[in-house]
Amino acid sequence: MSAPESGIRLASCAADIVEIAALHGRTRELENIAGARGLDLPVLGRVTAAADQLALCIRPARWLLIAAPAHPGATAALWQAACARVGAAVDLSSGLAALHLGGPQVREVLSRACRLDLDPQVFPPGNAAATVMAQVAVILAVLPSGLLLLTPTSTARHLREWLTSTAKPFGLVPRADVTVAALSGDETT
Repeated sequence: MSAPESGIRLASCAADIVEIAALHGRTRELENIAGARGLDLPVLGRVTAAADQLALCIRPARWLLIAAPAHPGATAALWQAACARVGAAVDLSSGLAALHLGGPQVREVLSRACRLDLDPQVFPPGNAAATVMAQVAVILAVLPSGLLLLTPTSTARHLREWLTSTAKPFGLVPRADVTVAALSGDETT
């Protein structure tokens, strides 16, 4: 057995990001459609993983779906066709950037500018929330591999620079891009 990896690992994650929303009173039907597609939609404040995809719920009856990148707009079009008459799908892939942070002190690094209590007892694996960090809107999800951060693409560079600067004293190790499969647990990071 090898020793645990030290330092903070920071990587980008290329992904299709689609928001699906249930029409009024149609949440159960949308959940059934997602289930038939192999994805359980989580309850508010949670994240679930399935084969090569993640689902986060930070707003009632709305979910962010994160999947491996496909042809632009293809993932959203597939979801829109699947949930026609019970919901809507919007492609947010070019509007949000995904970053992944791993390492034993990642919560300590983020706590320097995060308004959430990141203590593992309060914010355990499987939790998701929206917050502001370093004056930037961020959606956090706790995964077995670390933390997924989604931020508007217009502020992604600022957030990445802040993370790089703040994580340096903790032994920052820039990583190559990670895949959605690695984040969902389908492959090793």
